[in-house]
Amino acid sequence: MSMINRKVMTLCAGLLLVVLVGCNQEPEHSAMQHAMPIEAGDTCHLCGMIIRNHPGPKGELYVNGSPSIKRFCSTRDLFSWLLQPENQPNVQTVFVHDMAKSSWETPDDNAFIEAKDAWFVAGSSKSGAMGATLSSFASEGDATAFARDFGGEVLRFESVTLELLGSLAMPGEGRGMHGMVMKHGAEHSTMKDMPAADTSHTMNH
Repeated sequence: MSMINRKVMTLCAGLLLVVLVGCNQEPEHSAMQHAMPIEAGDTCHLCGMIIRNHPGPKGELYVNGSPSIKRFCSTRDLFSWLLQPENQPNVQTVFVHDMAKSSWETPDDNAFIEAKDAWFVAGSSKSGAMGATLSSFASEGDATAFARDFGGEVLRFESVTLELLGSLAMPGEGRGMHGMVMKHGAEHSTMKDMPAADTSHTMNH
């Protein structure tokens, strides 16, 4: 074998090693990202409210290049933030509560699941932080059972859109200026301007 061929083979082997190492490192990085407990003073990354002061499923996520987790008081706020065009490319790992394993009033932080594998119910009669929300479940069967009991449409993660979030409204809510959802005199923007869907279900209904 000529010297040139040896050099070419060595270069190719080196490049292959770099690619393989890079591929192996990504899962390790993702494996380090896990859901974190929501503490008493934790506030929503979108609206600033104390998360544990409100019922319904919550959300958490990691973005590229940051080791810290962002927490949300509802799945509605979670989606409202992550679906923004400037945020979408940076979102990495997303978590929501499996409401089949949690009470609606106090979701169990041991029941966090990956949102991209979850099933969601939009448009149910159950309310979360500041009103309408998306209920989240690990299984399609639990989501379907929840929708049968409380109404709503069963969706996958990728089917949740800003338009869907903007259409959510609970009984007693109205629309204020600029599409803001108003409830009991308070305003919390819908996804044209703000909040995302919340998810939840309790097997204790």
